[in-house]
Amino acid sequence: MNDISVAKPNRDGRPRMKKETVIDVAGLTPDAAKWSRIFDFLVVGAVVTLFMGAMHLHVMLTVGDWDMFTDWKDRQYWVLLYPISAIMFPAALQAVFWTYFRLPIGATVGGVLLLLAVWITRIVQWHVWAGFPFSMMLPSVILPGAILMDVVLIVCGNGLFAAIFGGWLFGFTFWPANYEALALAYMPVNFHGTMASVSDMVGYTFLRSNMPEYLRIIERGTLRTFGGQVAWISGAFSAFICIIMHFLWWNLGVAMSTVKFVPNGKRMLALMGMKAPSATKAATASALPNTTLLPLA
Repeated sequence: MNDISVAKPNRDGRPRMKKETVIDVAGLTPDAAKWSRIFDFLVVGAVVTLFMGAMHLHVMLTVGDWDMFTDWKDRQYWVLLYPISAIMFPAALQAVFWTYFRLPIGATVGGVLLLLAVWITRIVQWHVWAGFPFSMMLPSVILPGAILMDVVLIVCGNGLFAAIFGGWLFGFTFWPANYEALALAYMPVNFHGTMASVSDMVGYTFLRSNMPEYLRIIERGTLRTFGGQVAWISGAFSAFICIIMHFLWWNLGVAMSTVKFVPNGKRMLALMGMKAPSATKAATASALPNTTLLPLA
């Protein structure tokens, strides 16, 4: 046994093997290891900020005003469009966290990042800058559905079942998850002899544009022939589409996160504070105990 691998003996008298760290194998100097950790924190912060901006931009471009203003959150199109668009990034993050780290938290992380990005935008841009009240721009919440997606992944441990059951629950629970915060907006009021909702009243008071499409009556729809259960019908159809979207974006997340290694030259290793490849291999080989390869029978 090499002297390099022997340390203080254990309590029973047997020699204790010296455990090498990643820094020892990589050949990083203390200063290089310090800057490497700082660089890791910067990368994590940049990735989190990038995902927050990408998810928020994606939702704003695909859903738009149905998520921005309360008087656009009708029980027909808003319930249908938002879950289909919002499930894409959480499904991809769920695939990455589960495939490479076995952590069933990807969908929840995506929901939290999206909610943080939306709240920052609503507070800074619309409330502080433009002066709109919070009751007019409450953000949609996908955390309950995202948590259910992760729970299904824990139970099943398979991306296909997470898409079938978790994606369906994500779309179908979107309406009841947001109804508690928006229940008051659907209360009927008498406005100059015409019945309207509280959300419509807010839209009449705070105009955003002179275009007539911003003056909406959120309770008008074409699904009244189904007994008035407009939101549940839209939610059921959205849940079915969410199954397909989850399956597609799960595979897209796995494909886009495939690890690829690019060999570094001696100059790049020197700039990073690492030893030359030959010196690293020699130090690693000398630290290993002597072994003998036996031929196969």
